[in-house]
Formats: sequence, structure tokens, C-alpha cells
Amino acid sequence: MSICPFPAAVRADRLATIWRRRRPAVMGIVNCTPDSFFDGGRFLAEDAAVAHGDKLVAEGADLIDVGGESTRPGAADVAAEVEIARVRPVIAALRSRHAELAISVDTSKADVAGAALAAGADLVNDVTAASDPAMLAVIAAARAGIVLMHMRGDPRTMQRDTGYCDVVAEVHGALAGRAADALAAGIAPERIWLDPGIGFGKNVDGNLALLAALPDLAALGHPVVVGPSRKSFIAGITGAPVADRIPGTLAALLPSLALERCVVRVHDVAATVQFLEVAQRLLESRR
Repeated sequence: MSICPFPAAVRADRLATIWRRRRPAVMGIVNCTPDSFFDGGRFLAEDAAVAHGDKLVAEGADLIDVGGESTRPGAADVAAEVEIARVRPVIAALRSRHAELAISVDTSKADVAGAALAAGADLVNDVTAASDPAMLAVIAAARAGIVLMHMRGDPRTMQRDTGYCDVVAEVHGALAGRAADALAAGIAPERIWLDPGIGFGKNVDGNLALLAALPDLAALGHPVVVGPSRKSFIAGITGAPVADRIPGTLAALLPSLALERCVVRVHDVAATVQFLEVAQRLLESRR
């Protein structure tokens, strides 16, 4: 496994700076894939992906999430070496251009995580909540951060069974257990972020219940990540196609405003930053 050359204190500082704003932090998405559900193929080439990352930073992104494997419903697995070839040069280029920017890699493979951390990433965004047995050790050794996301099954099977007896209790219980495992592996609590997995093995009502319960998830004591961006549950409510789901995405971000440490993962950074800035000021004006 690659040893990260970046000092742990520098990585910790970059992650800490995302909480400097009064509003939730904004994570911009760079999909270096041919098959992501919204922008698949547009940023597969390195130069296109880096240019898109630059654009998202200019629009106000607090951190950039670089992914080399689609996790849309039905997506096929990608070999680790292919995923590394997609994300490592993009992360390295973004790191060289934005020294203080927090960068995450969207992967569930420990080998990919190690390569990305060595290239300059600070955080691993893992939709499987570190199902790879080596993942937590890689994160702990690099003193990096990890997003533990809840997903039932895998991208190929996750929408086959979306029923729960109590979706909030089950998802929060599962994440609490994985957070305890991460703590036991030596990862600091502030570097363990929890994501309820909106759209990953949940139906419309389940997604809405989890969004409404974000304050309860935050009560577990870790930063919260939420990613409703252009997801299909918005179509389940409004019928809107993927291209027309920005308003629904912004509405789904409303519960995040109640949290002290929250990251919203979105495709549309400029619209999201504007929405959060104004909404936050409106809330503060009532106090």
C-alpha cells in the first residue's frame, strides 16, 4: 500500500477548514467515469476532469470528490487498476493547483484509497462503509478522513429491496456500528463522517424520512454527509427528469441547515452555494 507523503497535520488542517463557514460545506462532484447517471463520460478525460474541478472550486466548493467508478443503480464493478488510472492523475493535478483544497476520493477499494491518498487526497468517500477489510487500516495509517455511507446490497442489487421496518433506526444503527469500528481502528472521531445513503437501497418515503432525521444522525457525534443531488426520489415526487432536478435537490438540502457539521454532496455547486448562503442568513435573521 502506498505511503502518503503529505504530513498528517496538513491533511487535518484541510479537513478542518471546511467548517469555517456558517453554512453547510459543499462537496463538488467530479465523475471520471463513462457511466455515471448524470454526467457519465463528460469528465472521463483527465484534462476535462481537472478543468471541471477548477470550475467547481471557482463556484465555491469547499471540497472536491473525485470518483472513478459509477455507483448508480445497476452499475458494474471496475477493476482497481482502472479506477486508479482514472482518479490518481486528476487528484494529483488538483492538489498541485489548489494546495489548501480538501479533496476526497469516491471509492470502496483500499488499494484505490491508498493510491489516492498518496496523490494528495485527504478523505475517502466509501459508499460501502468500509466493507473492504483493509480500508480502515489504510485510513488510520494516513490519518485521513472517511465517509461511511449506508447502502443495502451493492449498486447492482440495492434497489431490489427498499423495505425497512424502521428505516431511520436501521440506517442509524448500522452507521453507529461502523463508526465504532472506525474508532477502534484508530481513526479520530472528527475524521469519521456519516452518510445515510440517500438513493442507495431506499424508496421515496425512506429517503424523505432519512433527510428529516439528519439531526438524529448528527447526534451520534460525527460530521454528516448528505447526497440527494438529482436523485430519482425527486422524480418519484415531482416526475422531473434528471436534467430538471436542481429545485428538488435544493429543497432536500433544507434539513442540513440545522446541523453544525454537515457536508452536502452536489453536482450543481454554484446553485447550491447561493441557496445555502441565502437560506442560512434567513434562518439567522429569525434568531
